[in-house]
Amino acid sequence: MSGGPGPSPLFHALSLNVPAGVTAVTGDEGTGKTSLLRLLATDLSPISGRLATASAAWPDQASVYRQQVFWADLKSPEHDDTLVQARWDALRPSYPHWNDALLQGLVQALDLTPHLHKRLNMLSTGSRRKVMIAAALASGATVTLLDQPFVSLDVASIRIIKGFLNEAATQPSRAWIVADYEAPSDVTLTSVLDL
Repeated sequence: MSGGPGPSPLFHALSLNVPAGVTAVTGDEGTGKTSLLRLLATDLSPISGRLATASAAWPDQASVYRQQVFWADLKSPEHDDTLVQARWDALRPSYPHWNDALLQGLVQALDLTPHLHKRLNMLSTGSRRKVMIAAALASGATVTLLDQPFVSLDVASIRIIKGFLNEAATQPSRAWIVADYEAPSDVTLTSVLDL
């Protein structure tokens, strides 16, 4: 490369076709799991190439693409002062297939009712993670990106989320990408990408 050495790209000539169902993205620390999710969510911009869902492409149809891909940084302090219910209310308009009935069921199942009117920074790491996972599951997005969804969760919540993912594995029009060190056990996977 002329002009001196620069940072090497994390992914080079990446071609990825994610099928419907649940795909696990696995790898050790620093292998690019979160970066891949951020790239698919357009939090990171590719140097070249295109990202596309079945009916929209980035950057050609950026707003439609973003409506079809759900991503939320579970660790970001950006929304610390936001109330749980207000965070969901802010996300809802961005996802045309948002399912309020499913969200209410998840609120009950994940024991989030006591937290609805608390600020996100008042929640434990596990409760905060459950808030964003509930939003991801209710979003109705064509592609849902989950980064280490089981970290800091209680066994009952993990069981509920894995049960949901097993149901999602049979949906022919939605893809779920779960990034973690290892593929989740007890979840029916369509594919595994080991970085």
